[in-house]
Amino acid sequence: MGLNESAVLEALRAVKDPDLHKDIVTLGFVKNLTIDAGRVGFTIELTTPACPVKDQLREQARAVVAQLAGVVGVDVEMTSQVRTSAHGDAGRAAVPGVKNVIAVGAGKGGVGKTTVAVNLAIALAKRGGKVAMIDGDIYGPNVPIMLGLQTQLTTDGNKIVPAEKYGIQVVSMGFLTQDDAPVIWRGPMLHGVIQQFFREVRWAEVDYLVIDLPPGTGDVALSLAQTVPVSGAIVVTTPQTVSLADTRRAVRMYQKLNIPTLGLIENMSHFVCPSCQHESDIFGKGGGESLAESLAVPFLGRIPIYEPIRVGGDIGVPIVVNEPDSPAGRAFLSAAERTAAQVSIASFRKPIPLTPVN
Repeated sequence: MGLNESAVLEALRAVKDPDLHKDIVTLGFVKNLTIDAGRVGFTIELTTPACPVKDQLREQARAVVAQLAGVVGVDVEMTSQVRTSAHGDAGRAAVPGVKNVIAVGAGKGGVGKTTVAVNLAIALAKRGGKVAMIDGDIYGPNVPIMLGLQTQLTTDGNKIVPAEKYGIQVVSMGFLTQDDAPVIWRGPMLHGVIQQFFREVRWAEVDYLVIDLPPGTGDVALSLAQTVPVSGAIVVTTPQTVSLADTRRAVRMYQKLNIPTLGLIENMSHFVCPSCQHESDIFGKGGGESLAESLAVPFLGRIPIYEPIRVGGDIGVPIVVNEPDSPAGRAFLSAAERTAAQVSIASFRKPIPLTPVN
């Protein structure tokens, strides 16, 4: 068989996506195939710009095509088109302008959930995603502090215009209240404001909308599940037993609400001495990964205890902005890549029908 389109596509079937477990031809990733005097060109369109194996796939594709008889050169262009992984239904209409909603929650407070959510959102943006964030912790809206945002929300005459910082769009109750003003609301009012943040904000071409949920298993998570198609939830834990027990309950809650668990992130995983580089497992070791394995959910990574993470949150310059090449910064970027991979995997699954919550 001579050099033609069929021969090139057949060769490319040897290149498999390690997360989706299918070849790139079957997945429809190969686009714009051209053959000109022995020079082969094509585009590989992935389902996320944050793909951790992008370079590996490109080199594998180039290598298998280069081995074909008659090939004198191979040009591979890598692009991405993020897919929607959660589809609307009669009760849960899709959010205009948003492809994927990612909930970040925790079974208990004090585990660094908001720190993880903020750094994860910025990391997804740094990896090429179009990212937005809703501060869903109505009683304790700390996202503006961690982003260094002091602003008031405005409108375009029709919808709320989100604030922007570090490449992400943001809305928060913190933009609507004074710093020391308590929010004393019952469930229906919480439901209303969360709906406003989803439906009445001018979201602009968002690949990943990260919502920082309040800790625990309360009204906001229930409201989210019943009215918005959610791609999945990330649950933040720390290694100690009490946190793991609450994390298990949080994962079970998301399962009951028909929200897939994209994975667990273990925060405050270990402390690395800045002088001698010795690792100390202050809160225990391996608890998050063991729990993920027992619950059959992905483990997305460990975030170390590192003082600049706390300092960055206090001054509004998150660690992935200030020190992206530090071990902590790299851990967040890696977790973001794994999160994007799990959203891509979810986009190829059949949607789960919504069932009533008792």
